[in-house]
Amino acid sequence: MPGEKYVLQRLNPNVFPDPGLVQDNLCTVTRHLQTQLQQTDKDFIILRVLRNPEKVGSYIAPDGSWWRLLSYIDDSLALNTVSTAEQAREIGHGLGLFHQLTSSLPPSFLPDTLPGFHITPLYLKQYDALLPTAQDCAAADCLDFIDDRRQDVSLLENARKQGTVRQQVIHGDPKVANFLFSRDGSRVISLIDLDTVKPGLLLHDIGDCLRSCCNRSGEEVQTPGDVVFAPELFTAMLEGYFCYASNLLTVTDKRLIVDSVRLISFELGLRFYTDHLAGDRYFKVDYPGQNLFRARVQFALVRSIECQYTELIKICTVIQR
Repeated sequence: MPGEKYVLQRLNPNVFPDPGLVQDNLCTVTRHLQTQLQQTDKDFIILRVLRNPEKVGSYIAPDGSWWRLLSYIDDSLALNTVSTAEQAREIGHGLGLFHQLTSSLPPSFLPDTLPGFHITPLYLKQYDALLPTAQDCAAADCLDFIDDRRQDVSLLENARKQGTVRQQVIHGDPKVANFLFSRDGSRVISLIDLDTVKPGLLLHDIGDCLRSCCNRSGEEVQTPGDVVFAPELFTAMLEGYFCYASNLLTVTDKRLIVDSVRLISFELGLRFYTDHLAGDRYFKVDYPGQNLFRARVQFALVRSIECQYTELIKICTVIQR
């Protein structure tokens, strides 16, 4: 329509080998979310996939690239970092509502477009495969950091195999920037970037969201030592989440919340450092050594979580009462 805004996107084949499956998942999830929202009184916006007169929602260019047109969510605000407990609580509301709405969508309806995503032992295996040929004497701190935490990498995988944690449709990348706030910043009105929706663990989403939400400094810091995991934001985000989705979590889910944010932070640092060793093939960099710096930021976040581990466990216990 004249005057309306849209988002034109190209799906990156380096990230998604099968863009068609990504598009199918997006359509399946957005339809489900819209149907479920009609049964609630929640004012939450779900993006729409625009279709041509032939009812086709994507375009394959002669070079093989995939393109699509999405609705634009106007009067919204995207943040890169959280500065207040109110913002963190709203993010918790948004993620909890998303999980509640998708809980009735069978995970088997969605093909896994990112096999191995959040399977930490596989990332460690990729890292180990690079070590014999890696020349990175300047990053002994990263080598030691990873070695000291090898015993923890299978924590969530073991729980998944035992069937003690909830598996369902998840967002896959619920970082702060993917939550849209109202223009005045008072409430979350949407959760975007649904290309990563897939079957997974609720703890994958919860851990990743807390990792992003509770780092006030973000990833663009002067030194990794500036990074601190904020317990007050941790508290607020979980309070918001539990308002909407506490019934979805198993006893084991609730017990492993702190461990999940620690493990997901470690996992991302491991991926950054592995990509650094591999020559920056996956994550886009603006300067040499950026992925090494990113890894150190995540590892600093892990250290901060570990230093506050007992306090964070107590916070979880109080919230769950």
